[in-house]
Amino acid sequence: MSPTTPGLHHVTAIAGDPQRNADFYVGTLGLRFVKRTVNHDDPTTYHFYFGDGMGTPGTSITFFPWTDGGRRGRAGTGQTRTAGYLIRPESVDYWHDRLAGKGVDVDRTERFGETVLRFDDPDGIGLALVASDEAADADVRPWDGSPVPADHQLRGFHGVTLAVPAFEPTVSVLTDVLGYEREAEGDGRRRYRANGGGPRSVVDLVETDGRGRSGVGTIHHVAFEAADVEEQERWREAFADHGLTATDVVDREYFQSVYCREPGGVLFEMATTDPGFTVDEDVDDLGSDLRLPQWLEDEREAIEAQLPPFDGPTVPSEDE
Repeated sequence: MSPTTPGLHHVTAIAGDPQRNADFYVGTLGLRFVKRTVNHDDPTTYHFYFGDGMGTPGTSITFFPWTDGGRRGRAGTGQTRTAGYLIRPESVDYWHDRLAGKGVDVDRTERFGETVLRFDDPDGIGLALVASDEAADADVRPWDGSPVPADHQLRGFHGVTLAVPAFEPTVSVLTDVLGYEREAEGDGRRRYRANGGGPRSVVDLVETDGRGRSGVGTIHHVAFEAADVEEQERWREAFADHGLTATDVVDREYFQSVYCREPGGVLFEMATTDPGFTVDEDVDDLGSDLRLPQWLEDEREAIEAQLPPFDGPTVPSEDE
């Protein structure tokens, strides 16, 4: 029998300009810049992590900024279309006004009984703020340095929307491997929820025509939480029993990862909760310096010389 997951661990996307990316996610959305490192598979590219005050699993959105004319992505099947964050119901007007005041085009709608603010980030990545009573149950650590007041800060993920060519092949993985259960359907969308429910437990599916292409402005993969490496091995077996091939366990410094592409084309990751972002920085110093895994430290000088200029995120005061 497969283990079960409480839901999302993180979401990873591809951005363009690193300064613009950091300024938006910190200065506009109020997330903390919890880690600056590099893509372990391409050390010439930054890897940024944004989350709550500690980068708690279930709050982090991460980016590979592709500069120098990095290829634009194309929306379509096999992609995570939207990453949705939880907000308190009483925060809807605050966020609508905040985003609109910063020139962000916001669409306000209702979905499955919840108010949703839908918008794109500066690179065109789909985001949503979902007003739900579940926000009160989210395991998050407010960030004292955020330009967003603590009562209105994002409360970790609500869920993701996956674009797939047909429902059933992806549904079979969600239900038979990951333990999700069907919850609702409407307007061409099917909603599934992780066993146990609660924050970060939602996966929505929409059928879409046309294959997507990875690149700037698209989400690269979605990661679900695994308790530890032992559980990851059970996930690998569960994927194999379903006729899918998962990678070996990969050391990502802040968590261990296993990857598997589901039949609809979306890349899934199973990521452990430990050791977390404080393994190489104190809580007060998160995101302040470029951190490299030990196996890249000998190349630090060359890596730093190839990385694009980046001054760190601009953090306005709450009054701005």
